[in-house]
Amino acid sequence: MSPVPKKGIYLLPNLLTTAGLFSGFYAVIASMNGHFTDAAIAIFIAMIFDGLDGRVARVTNTQSEFGAEYDSMADMVSFGVAPALVAYNWGFTELGKLGWLAAFIFVAGAALRLARFNTQVGIADARFFQGLASPAAAGVVASFVWVAQEYALDVHNLSWVIAGITSICGLLMVSNFKYNSFKEVNWSGKVPFVALLIVMLIFVVVATEPALVLFIVFALYALAGPVNTFRSVDKVRLEDVVGDAEHDVDAEFTKDDDTRGEK
Repeated sequence: MSPVPKKGIYLLPNLLTTAGLFSGFYAVIASMNGHFTDAAIAIFIAMIFDGLDGRVARVTNTQSEFGAEYDSMADMVSFGVAPALVAYNWGFTELGKLGWLAAFIFVAGAALRLARFNTQVGIADARFFQGLASPAAAGVVASFVWVAQEYALDVHNLSWVIAGITSICGLLMVSNFKYNSFKEVNWSGKVPFVALLIVMLIFVVVATEPALVLFIVFALYALAGPVNTFRSVDKVRLEDVVGDAEHDVDAEFTKDDDTRGEK
């Protein structure tokens, strides 16, 4: 008689997911109290935990369906609700209905992006993301708020700017633009010694002006999707931008067993 498997969940990866969820929730609370720099930093901390939980699950062989679903729920809070509310509380409450509509576009875009990602696991080309990933979209919004706080920019002059950025990021998440996933990069391979020096230089630059550098990086990545799409097709059609486009999925399918941290 075979032993009955024990019921429960794996502690370590789900603990990391919970830490990311807590960071996203804290970002909302901090923005409600006017601590917008702390709120923006909390969203980036959530990204770190979101990147760790899936990798830890693979290394420790603790992947589970529960973990994947829990991670999606946590991502919805940390990279959907939290960035939208942080931006709303900081920059466009005075816009009235247009303000909360811009925030809702971002939240709805993140929800649709996560749902589409979950339904495409195992059939989509692993080299690309279809639409801007929700952590990257959150990075654009959070880093902009951080930059504005860091340089004491006048929020009254930026209400429409942050509302526009938030809305555009929400729309990019549900677009068909292709974004590199960088999964083809061999992170465990050997590199020249000069590469280590370049990495050290990057850390120095980021440490010097973290808000500005992060905003530039995430903004360039958000713009890379439309650029990659327009360069890869001879004639741009509506299906290349939005809608159900079957040709966006390459014929060469790959299977990715763990989806955490990649939405």
